Amino acid sequence: MTRVVRFHEYGDASVLRIEDIDVRAPAADEVQIAVKAIGLNRAEVMFRTGRYLQEAAFPSQLGYEAAGVVRTMGDDVAGFAEGDAVSVIPTPDMARWPTYGELINVPARYVVKHPARLSFAQAAASWMQYVTAWGALIAQGRLRADDFVIVSAASSSVGIAAIQIARSVGATVIATTRGSGKAQSLKEAGAHHVIATAEEDLAARVMAITNGKGARLVFDPIGGPAIAQLAECMAFGGMLLEYGALSPDAGAFPQFALLGKCLTFKGYLYIEVITHDELLAQAKAFINAGLESGTLSPLISRTFPFDQIQEATRFLESNEQVGKIVVTVG
Repeated sequence: MTRVVRFHEYGDASVLRIEDIDVRAPAADEVQIAVKAIGLNRAEVMFRTGRYLQEAAFPSQLGYEAAGVVRTMGDDVAGFAEGDAVSVIPTPDMARWPTYGELINVPARYVVKHPARLSFAQAAASWMQYVTAWGALIAQGRLRADDFVIVSAASSSVGIAAIQIARSVGATVIATTRGSGKAQSLKEAGAHHVIATAEEDLAARVMAITNGKGARLVFDPIGGPAIAQLAECMAFGGMLLEYGALSPDAGAFPQFALLGKCLTFKGYLYIEVITHDELLAQAKAFINAGLESGTLSPLISRTFPFDQIQEATRFLESNEQVGKIVVTVG
């Protein structure tokens, strides 16, 4: 029997239960991993509360990221050996291949031998954030050294990853956060400029920073009314990549800015990377190289033991963190 986290109904963090179940043997294309650390993601909160793209079938497991040691493998798996230290790239289906547990099965396609310099906590904190940011900024946005990029809600783990990736190619990062309380932390994380949107005029600050040109790229998880505000901050021919919908409000569509500046607005999901063989290979190579060199370095806000999964999730939902929240196992 193995301890896993399940929920039997939608609800707040109190519906999460640690239960004992039998974990099946890995399928032919899967790797079985003894988990050492789990990375938490906001998508898991949305799934647990019934606000995600995927519906749960109860009782449901959940989780996208983990790191640990290979226990065994399916017959068709090559390139891994028992005892290898590995981490998990988020799969297309967290209910089918959940990571909140002591023992998990994951398709070999989404398992990576991460650099030895990483701890299990760092490895578990890496893949969702860096794959998401890489796919948007590099694969789709074609971010360049002479670009200005706005990273919204920049204190999230994906926001921190975007800051690091943008800096790695020489771009100038304008990070936004609601209040000024996180400004110093964001500067320490690598942002060139930080704008507190509840305290400052966003468009005026961006135009001052960019000498009136605006930012060519915007990476935003909020949506709603923020879209119109961000459109005013963008350069002619700029692109806005929307990867979330944290705002419950639809907001006005900025048609005049869209037309007047020839802007591109695109909805973006990490699944666009992980379901594409060539992009997934490129993402693995870029991210592993950055992790090896230290150019990419996961920022961990706080760690919790496995038995405190509810507390860890509540901290994630508090929005107090700067960086990633990790749960340690064993």
